[in-house]
Amino acid sequence: MAESWITELAKGIGKLFLNPLLYWIVLLVFLAGVKRIRKERRNFGFKLFDVFSEWNKTWAVGLLTGLILSLIFLGAGVVFSRETILVVSGLAIILSITLRFTLLSASYTIGIGYLILLVLSFILTDQYGFDGSLFTKTNFTGLVFLLTVLLIAEAVLTKRVQNSTTFPDLIAGRRGMLTGVHHIRKLSVIPFFVLVPSGLITSFVPFWPYFSMNGETYSLMLVPLLIGFDYTVKGSLPDEAAARISKSMFTLSGMILLLAVGSIFIQWLSIVAIVLGIIGKEFISYRHRALENKRHAYFSRQQKGFKVLGVVPDSPAERLGLVVGDSVVKVNGQPVHSLNDFYFALQQNTFFKLDIVDRNNEVRFVQSALYEGDHHELGIVTTTFRNYETEQGITK
Repeated sequence: MAESWITELAKGIGKLFLNPLLYWIVLLVFLAGVKRIRKERRNFGFKLFDVFSEWNKTWAVGLLTGLILSLIFLGAGVVFSRETILVVSGLAIILSITLRFTLLSASYTIGIGYLILLVLSFILTDQYGFDGSLFTKTNFTGLVFLLTVLLIAEAVLTKRVQNSTTFPDLIAGRRGMLTGVHHIRKLSVIPFFVLVPSGLITSFVPFWPYFSMNGETYSLMLVPLLIGFDYTVKGSLPDEAAARISKSMFTLSGMILLLAVGSIFIQWLSIVAIVLGIIGKEFISYRHRALENKRHAYFSRQQKGFKVLGVVPDSPAERLGLVVGDSVVKVNGQPVHSLNDFYFALQQNTFFKLDIVDRNNEVRFVQSALYEGDHHELGIVTTTFRNYETEQGITK
C-alpha cells in the first residue's frame, strides 16, 4: 500500500506541470505587473513596486492552505473527477483574461464552476455522441467544502494587508483635481493534493473514501488553484478597509461552512451554500464601494502640508520611517503646500528635517542628509506633485 501511495504521489506532482493553469498563473502575474508599472510611470514618473509584487507575501498562506486542504481531503477521502478540475481551472483562466483580479475570488471560480457542472449534468445526457455521464459524477458537497477553505484563505490574505503592500493610484476627483487611492490587490496560488478516479490507490478502511464517486481505485493529482482580489480604497487607509473586508469574509466563510456540513446529509444545501457564496461576495464588494464613496477622499489636497500616498521600497523615506497616511507639514521648519514649497525648503540646508503628523494626529520629526535629485528619489509619493504639474500644464 505504501508503495502505491509513493508512486501516485510522484505521478501527482508530475501532473501539476500538465495543468495549463500553472503556466497561466505565471503569465498573469507578469502581465498584470507590467500593466501596473506602466500606470505607475504614467502617474508618478517612476516604478514603485516590482513586477511580481501582487503575489509577494502570499506564499506562506497559499502553501499552508494547500497543506490543510490536502490533509482534510485525503484524510476524508474526497474524490473529484478530472472534468471538475478541468472546469474550475479553465474558469479561473477565463475570469482573469482581462488581467483583473476582481473575479478570482473562490466565490466566483468555485461557485460558477459548481453551477456549470450542475447544468451540464442535466443537459448532457449522451447527446450528439457526447458522454454525458462525465459530468454526472460531480462531488458537489466536496466543492462546497473547497469553497469554504478558499474563502477563509482569502479572508486571511485580506487581513494581512499592510499599507506598505498596497498599490497607490490616481483618479480624477472633484473640480478635475487628482485624488489618491490605493488598490488592495493580491493573488495567491493554492497547490493541494486531491484524489481522482482510477489509479493504484485502493480503499484501506470501509468508510474511505467518504466522498467517492463509486470508483474502486484512485490516483493523486497536485492541483494549483488561484485566488485573488482587488478593492479600491479612497476614503480611508488601506489597512482599515482590509480589516473591515476580512471580518465580513470570515463571517461569510462561517455561514458557508455550516451549510457545507449540512449538505453531507441534505445535498440540496450545497446549492444554497454556493448561491450564498456568490451573493455574499457581491454584497461585501458593494458595501465596501458604498462606504468608500460616502467618505471624503483621504489622500486629497489639504490645507496644511500633504499626505504621503506611497513610500518607495528601499528608499530614504522608508529608512526614515515614513509610512502611508503620514502628513508632511513642514520641511526645515517651513510650511509646505506645493511642489515649489517642498523643493525650496529642501534646498536650504545640506540636511533636511521633516515635521510629520501621523494617522493619530501625533507629531514626530525625521531628519537626514539631503538626498540630491528629484522628489521621487526621496521615496515619497503624493498627489500634490502631480496636481501641481497638471495645473502648470507639465506632463512626463
